[in-house]
Amino acid sequence: MSCGEPHEKDCSEVLDHLYEYLDREMPAGECAEFQVHLDECSPCLEKYGLEQAVKKLVKRCCGHDDVPTDLRSKVMGRIDLIRCGETVPEVSVLDQARHEQAQRERADARGDAEKTPQADAAGDSAHAE
Repeated sequence: MSCGEPHEKDCSEVLDHLYEYLDREMPAGECAEFQVHLDECSPCLEKYGLEQAVKKLVKRCCGHDDVPTDLRSKVMGRIDLIRCGETVPEVSVLDQARHEQAQRERADARGDAEKTPQADAAGDSAHAE
């Protein structure tokens, strides 16, 4: 996309890096260049506004999912492995955390099943003998 006007930073470059700008993941100097472009270019500003609105909507609608408690530490561990050049397991961190969470839930459910009234009644009849 191009608005047809000459800019110091090309419209296509701005749009290619729009999410870096939105997420504040680019150096301050580049952010300033992007802001200058957006101030001058209404089509890019419109696209920026649309993407900003989408991002807010996604955050509002999807930002409340429960995350397994140990996911952050697993992700950071994987990052450390990658930085050190070590081999990283094929299973995704999220899948691994979900699997471990499911195992814990099954173990908890088994523990609760042992405490059901039928189990208590069976235990009582064993003591009566």
